[in-house]
Amino acid sequence: MGRQRHGKRVISNSSKDGSDSVPHGKEDKKKDIANSILHRKEKKKKLDIAKLFINISIGLCIFSLIWFFYAIYMRSYMARRIITPHSSPKILDPNSTSPAVSPHLFWGSYRPQVYFGMKTRSPKSVVTGLMWMRQFGGMDVNLRHTCEQGDQLQSYGWLMHDGMDFGIQEVRDTDFTLTTEFVKRQGGEHGGDWTWRITAKQQSPASQAPVISLMFYVATDSQGSLQAHIEERNRLGSVTGSSEELGQFKLTFRKPSAGESSTAKYASYNHLKTVSPGLEKLTDIVKNSLSGRFMYNPPSGEKRHYIAVDTYKPPPPQQQQQQRGESRKESDFVVHQVTVQAPFQIEVLFESASFRDRPNQLAAEVLTEELEKRKSAFDAKFEETFGLHRKGYTPAQIKFSKAALSNMLGGMGYFYGQSAVQSKYNEYPLAYPEGPLFTAVPSRSFFPRGFLWDEGFHQLLINKWDPQITRESLAHWLDMINVEGWIPREQILDDEARSKVPGEFIVQRNENANPPTLFLALQKLVVSFVAKGGEEADKDTKAYLKRLFPRLQTWFEWYNTTQVGPVPNSYRWRGRDKDTNLFLNPKTLTSGLDDYPRASHPSQDERHVDLHCWMALASGIMADVAKLLGEPHQDYEKTHQILSDNSVLEELHWSEQLKTFADYGNHTQLVALQREKVYVPPGQPRHQFPTARLVRSVRKAPKLQYVNSLGYVSLFPFLLQILQPDSPKLEHILKDMRDDQKLWTRYGLRSLSKSDPLFMKRNTEHDAPYWRGPIWININYLAVRALHYYANTEGPYKEKSASLYQELRTNIIENVYSQYMETGYIWEQYNDSTGKGQGSHPFTGWSALCVLMMAEQY
Repeated sequence: MGRQRHGKRVISNSSKDGSDSVPHGKEDKKKDIANSILHRKEKKKKLDIAKLFINISIGLCIFSLIWFFYAIYMRSYMARRIITPHSSPKILDPNSTSPAVSPHLFWGSYRPQVYFGMKTRSPKSVVTGLMWMRQFGGMDVNLRHTCEQGDQLQSYGWLMHDGMDFGIQEVRDTDFTLTTEFVKRQGGEHGGDWTWRITAKQQSPASQAPVISLMFYVATDSQGSLQAHIEERNRLGSVTGSSEELGQFKLTFRKPSAGESSTAKYASYNHLKTVSPGLEKLTDIVKNSLSGRFMYNPPSGEKRHYIAVDTYKPPPPQQQQQQRGESRKESDFVVHQVTVQAPFQIEVLFESASFRDRPNQLAAEVLTEELEKRKSAFDAKFEETFGLHRKGYTPAQIKFSKAALSNMLGGMGYFYGQSAVQSKYNEYPLAYPEGPLFTAVPSRSFFPRGFLWDEGFHQLLINKWDPQITRESLAHWLDMINVEGWIPREQILDDEARSKVPGEFIVQRNENANPPTLFLALQKLVVSFVAKGGEEADKDTKAYLKRLFPRLQTWFEWYNTTQVGPVPNSYRWRGRDKDTNLFLNPKTLTSGLDDYPRASHPSQDERHVDLHCWMALASGIMADVAKLLGEPHQDYEKTHQILSDNSVLEELHWSEQLKTFADYGNHTQLVALQREKVYVPPGQPRHQFPTARLVRSVRKAPKLQYVNSLGYVSLFPFLLQILQPDSPKLEHILKDMRDDQKLWTRYGLRSLSKSDPLFMKRNTEHDAPYWRGPIWININYLAVRALHYYANTEGPYKEKSASLYQELRTNIIENVYSQYMETGYIWEQYNDSTGKGQGSHPFTGWSALCVLMMAEQY
């Protein structure tokens, strides 16, 4: 047994050993096969990973290329958006200003930049104008043409102007007065006829009356032709011509007479027939053609050489280049010069060949009779509109108010061309789409072009006189909008306009806004529509609003997206000056208030209370318009409710410490301008090194806080009537307004508190204080209007508002009137200490709003 078991065990072991040794090769093969398979898998895996990386790389390359080209496309797309017109139909038809559609407004004094001139409301109008100079006044040639403050005229401006068919202007030069009058007569197919009458009178006690040369001219603008017709040796009797808009026409120069009598006056005549490369060159062409070789030889008087137009040699063609570089087409230019001793009267007649049933010439007694009719009609309409005689104003005060209105209407201009614009996506400025603009201008001498935030104030007055003009002006401005919803805030459309603007202000940037004051004029339109009984009574207004609405929507949304602030329901003006080293307080030109103190260090954390209030006003008017048109209005209404919510306004902008509404931002008031140090090595001459500039010194680091400046910006919740009549904050505002150590003066509200650290401080070495103390009539108008509102609304401050209303209104009217009587001008701003007019003049843009204050029409 034992053995068996042992034998079995041995056998078993042997058997086991045998079984292990026999299949050993197979196992190795299996291992080899497994290793081979594993190796192939690892190799394949490596290949797959490599392939994956290659595919990923290829994908990334493709994606990068796609992204690259997409980025190029998007940049190109974004770069083109600034010059892409709005997609909705234009508010005005292309022919809306043509003589067939609007004959009464076709011709007009639409050249506010010249002392006297007329043109049509068409892109390339034939223009007419007047230049003059006094003879025998020494070697200097004081040629008058474009309105220039440097001419130092005693006064000039329209005394009467109905905005359409008639105007009378008085120009007081050194020792004589020119009265320019025009009357239009409708007829034919091209806007009819018109006649000028120029009357010269001596105004000095000198024994020798002045000898004056008047130069009447007509010029084409790249299309049309002129032919001069000479009579009696060298007297230019007439000019005939033709153009696309005017057809055939004739301009006749009548001989001078002795005032109202038909007695002929001795005169010397000269003329010039040449070409011009552009309307902005007309003055230079005349100056460069003057010669002193001519003899003035009156029957009873000494012979004297006088200066007159002679010949003009155009510059070489290569010099006749526009600013954009393309060659310019030469246009006809004809000048008729008549030299005569005051007093005298001259008439110039324009007659359209298509006016075939003309009853008589609009000249001599016929012209006098027509002028008297127009004067009477103007006086009657003025009293009917404003009622100043009924209010007890004196004849002199009424004459002043007529002049203020007339200068606003006579300052309406028609411009056509392109702005230079730029966005952050453009390396260089682009040309904005060509277009027309019918607009009032702030100042004929200094700002003879359209300004967005001024225009809303202008139209408040114009709308009272002629709502149709306001509708056309608003439509022209909104037709300027691009696809983004942006309107260039300053309209510099042609070479004539560009010639009056410093180069750094020409390019308009699309991140920059301006206060949306057009909503002020639109508000009047909506109120009038409702007062007339709505749609049934005023279908034209509703149709007009429908055409406006798509553009208004885009304009509003542009503000509501590009000008938003850092926290909900806040807003921030873009476009502040970035070089903080050179400015005592970097300007905010886009706000319209230029150098008014904001946060000392511009940042994205700023919140601007005035813009918040403008948006509250705009959203409310948008809601009203949408309701009238049956359009969705809920979003506008909700926005208006939030922005008008006094608790929201107070949370964002009320400074409990300052007890006033204020901007918020990164601010310190401890700043000053000081002369920088320029190191000059010993022994080196000082003049070889830069002049030491005035630069800003920051004496305490800024921090996020309310801006401690009390002034116009602080008043905006009150000015735009956002504050509730029972708001305790209104009491603080009324108290600050009446404090003569803060805002109150005998002449109106000053723009910045007298106790403010920056009151009347220069902003740079060269920038005098602008909105840091002087009195501005547009904001004072808003203050008077707001006081009138709170004085007529139930609330605890009703009586106080009524008292301030009477006092402030009286102060403003009396000062603007007295300065006009003293200086002959309405001014841009008024000194807070003396009330004297200062800045540009005449400034019969928003300063003319004193007419509405006199009439108490808000």
